[in-house]
Amino acid sequence: MKTAVVYYSFDGNCALVAKRLGSLLNADIVALETADEKKRTGFAKYAWGGSQVIMRKKPALRPYSFDPAAYDLIILGTPVWAGSPSPAIASFLSQTKITGKRIALFVCHAGGRGKAMEKFEAMLPGNVIAGKIDFINPARGDPEETLKKTAEWVKTIGG
Repeated sequence: MKTAVVYYSFDGNCALVAKRLGSLLNADIVALETADEKKRTGFAKYAWGGSQVIMRKKPALRPYSFDPAAYDLIILGTPVWAGSPSPAIASFLSQTKITGKRIALFVCHAGGRGKAMEKFEAMLPGNVIAGKIDFINPARGDPEETLKKTAEWVKTIGG
């Protein structure tokens, strides 16, 4: 089964999970980057990110190469921003037609997932959701625990 992991990561949490998934599944990895990669910190990060979600912004993405037709399983990952998938993932999904695929979803957050997973799934009509999982600050937690959780999830999504 040919697999791709497509993700956006602002603080490195989703990048960590995506790379582990890529390694476990021998998958192609597509890291999405916004054209504006200015690093915001503290309150400014939350205010900026939350306003992006509330205003339904779809930021410009740096060029990437991805053809969904080439894959049997597509794993998508995003941080949770204001209880929603990141605007970068919204941009990607608005630009890339993904239909009739097996999809697995992961989100990374600091303890407040909100309705992000439900909103993420709703962005992918016409696909089969093979699995969903969330991670709380994987880059700051126990790396062995994240690896174990990721490996167990892979078994359930048909990887």
